[in-house]
Amino acid sequence: MAQSMKEMVEAAKAQTNTANPREAHEAAAAEHVILDVREAGELQQDGSVCGSVHIPRGVLESKADPDSGGAEDALTSRRDDAKIYVLCASGARAALAAQTLCQMGYDAAIIEGGLQAWKDDGLPVEGVS
Repeated sequence: MAQSMKEMVEAAKAQTNTANPREAHEAAAAEHVILDVREAGELQQDGSVCGSVHIPRGVLESKADPDSGGAEDALTSRRDDAKIYVLCASGARAALAAQTLCQMGYDAAIIEGGLQAWKDDGLPVEGVS
């Protein structure tokens, strides 16, 4: 049976851990990873989380696979020793990305509420005035 995007996101959220922005910020200070899966234009427009790793959702699988030939070392080198906190604008792409990372052997969690919740909590963002 075909699923809508909304159903896919809900299923991903049900199968993946979540963290609020403050928990993710504290974990990043303890050497865990914030992974931003938004597009480059979104980072330029809305800013980005200080110290985050940026990999757009559309290329995540190739960048998260250490054997792909195009892997992102900032992510793959942390697969066995860090939790990956996934962020997007609102949480939908983060849910799908976190589920994918878990399937690939990562310990991943969705940052609830995305970048807007991060900003609402007064957490640091760079690239915005």
